[in-house]
Amino acid sequence: MFDQIAERYDFMNRLISFGLDKNWRTLLLQNLGALRDGDQVLDVATGTADVALAICAHAPGVTVTGLDPSTGMLEVGSRKVNERHLHDRVSLVLGDAQDMPFKDDRFAASCVSFGIRNVPDRRRGLLEMARTTRPGGKVVVLELSEPREGPLAPFARFHIHHIVPRLGSLFSGASEYRYLQQSIEAFPAPEQFGQLMESCGLTDIQIQPLTLGTAHLYTGTVA
Repeated sequence: MFDQIAERYDFMNRLISFGLDKNWRTLLLQNLGALRDGDQVLDVATGTADVALAICAHAPGVTVTGLDPSTGMLEVGSRKVNERHLHDRVSLVLGDAQDMPFKDDRFAASCVSFGIRNVPDRRRGLLEMARTTRPGGKVVVLELSEPREGPLAPFARFHIHHIVPRLGSLFSGASEYRYLQQSIEAFPAPEQFGQLMESCGLTDIQIQPLTLGTAHLYTGTVA
């Protein structure tokens, strides 16, 4: 599915989020913690490498490994990495978030942006992020959510349920954007997901709602 929408993925992210996804990613970067020269950062479900490239700009002395199961998305990401001449700092790897090909404690921090809801076993994915991140490192999750409270929640839900799939079909020719709406609706409530992170051994769980609750930023620390 993601192979089919790879070429339009970045454009559609800007469109359906009204450009807010860039601001959300900035907050993700700020929550990665203190990064030193020589540190390695893991970007799970890296897709077209937007976050991996943003990490490079945020912390010039680090290297980034991006993991994703979609060859189509990684092809687009590789072009962007090469265009920015960052092939020496960004490595893109084809792989499964539930079984990562990395050693324990390899990364100074890890993150996943708009991807954890696509992992069939989210617990396994979080455990893998915790395993490959060194003690004291941050595990940061940015994910879309369906607002459940507040006077504007019905309008936000209407956007997710009706506008997002229609824009996806109109501009990308892909009915797969119906999946986006369904996966957001099925994602657990923020408190439940925070509890899942805690059950994976992460401590000091922080949950930050973004833009009327249409997205949440989750941060945990590896014990």
